[in-house]
Amino acid sequence: MTRPRGRPARGQGVTRDAILDAALALLDEDGDAGLTMRSLAARLGVTPMSLYHHVTDRAGLLRALSDRLYGAVLQGLDESGDPVAGIRMLLTRYYDAVVAHPQLTLAIFAEPAAFAGASREITDRLTALLAALTPAHLLWRDILVDHAHGSGLALIAARADAARVNALREAYRQALDCLLDSQTTAALNDSGRRASS
Repeated sequence: MTRPRGRPARGQGVTRDAILDAALALLDEDGDAGLTMRSLAARLGVTPMSLYHHVTDRAGLLRALSDRLYGAVLQGLDESGDPVAGIRMLLTRYYDAVVAHPQLTLAIFAEPAAFAGASREITDRLTALLAALTPAHLLWRDILVDHAHGSGLALIAARADAARVNALREAYRQALDCLLDSQTTAALNDSGRRASS
């Protein structure tokens, strides 16, 4: 008896990296609706069941993609110094990741179970950095994350126009600086008021 293609014993024959590469390509090409376990298996030339040796389900697949893409955002972050510089670095890297693969961000929005791992860690680190600046750190976290998402996802329509993409990226950085400068000024003023009381 011959075994179906892509379904060797113990899930051998297709690698987790190949699965993630193909899944990200499907998302980039066809959006969230284009990424199903069947379409992914067809892209890889394997049976859908062979994928489950490497990822538990679609949410697990999205978490693995998120960890791969957004994990790079977290590498080498220096949080020991200036919290504003840490926030700026974290959000700029995150924005660049959203811009690189906006369909992954949209897929995670649509699949709440996929929000874990690196996505959760980015949120937690941002929250901690903002807590050093303001008691309204949860509000500011939501504002800054929404700003990164909105600005990054706006580039979906502009992807073919390199000049427009660069202009929108620069506009994001300027707006982020403005938001962070306002928060830094407010934190310094608040510290000054407390010290003089």
